[in-house]
Amino acid sequence: MKIGAFELTEPVPELREPHVLAMIRPWVDVGSVGTITLRRFERHFGAKELGKLERPGVFFDFTRYRPNTRIVDGQRVTTIPNSQVNYARTDDGPDLIFLHLMEPHAMAEDYVESVVQVIEHFQVKAYCRVGAMYDSVPHTRPIIVTGTSGTFQPKPGSTPPLIEQRQSQYEGPTTILNLLTDELTRLDVRTMNFMAHLPHYAQMDEDYAGAARMLQVLAAYYDIPETLGPSRRGARQYAELDAASDRQPELKSLVSRLEAYYDSRYETTADPEKEPETPTELPPEIERFLKELDPGP
Repeated sequence: MKIGAFELTEPVPELREPHVLAMIRPWVDVGSVGTITLRRFERHFGAKELGKLERPGVFFDFTRYRPNTRIVDGQRVTTIPNSQVNYARTDDGPDLIFLHLMEPHAMAEDYVESVVQVIEHFQVKAYCRVGAMYDSVPHTRPIIVTGTSGTFQPKPGSTPPLIEQRQSQYEGPTTILNLLTDELTRLDVRTMNFMAHLPHYAQMDEDYAGAARMLQVLAAYYDIPETLGPSRRGARQYAELDAASDRQPELKSLVSRLEAYYDSRYETTADPEKEPETPTELPPEIERFLKELDPGP
């Protein structure tokens, strides 16, 4: 069955008041936090393939998203990068649709329209985008997750997620897929957006601490165990950062300054009666260091 540019696998399932969990790469998937988060959800709920773009080359430049070749049973197999759609049924809560979206290089408006058509076809009730960005935060403190949960409330009895509820104040180049959120808002689909803030000096292909933190946040809204995240692997990764900072005085000094900055911003959030302190400003040399690593979110 074809919906927009997507080819869905027959028979197309009927889903109960589904929610979408989406990630976008590479724009806001640093440390593969969005990818790992969706994969953990899919494994937990036994997700199945729902579909993918019929002709991904319409939207993607394969000199930038490279096809992958491997040998299977003596035969060469080429895998073409694509945006994948999976689904899972749940026992009590809403069914789930997982969107592994790739940033388009061409025909972006048609791409967004096709995603909207899939969401409309399944009468999706909510759209939740997860991801991560680099920030001036230390690896020695709890990972901050910012974003908005709209009208959604954490489950009764759940661990309150450490989230700074705020709309992004970023201005500048962005992903065309922000149009997707705008369109879904117009269609009265409830939206959530969660962004993990990871240490800028520790750029890992897979940041398991970030993924574990994101899954902990989502556990307050969805029926998943808080232990679903790869917390042990994340702890090992960040322990290695501790060891690296002990060996490198410049890195240790940077972490110390970021800790002071973090503490001045977030240490009072747990006590609403306490007056917030004026955040410590980062020294100019650290600001320059962070900007050199990455010019923007």
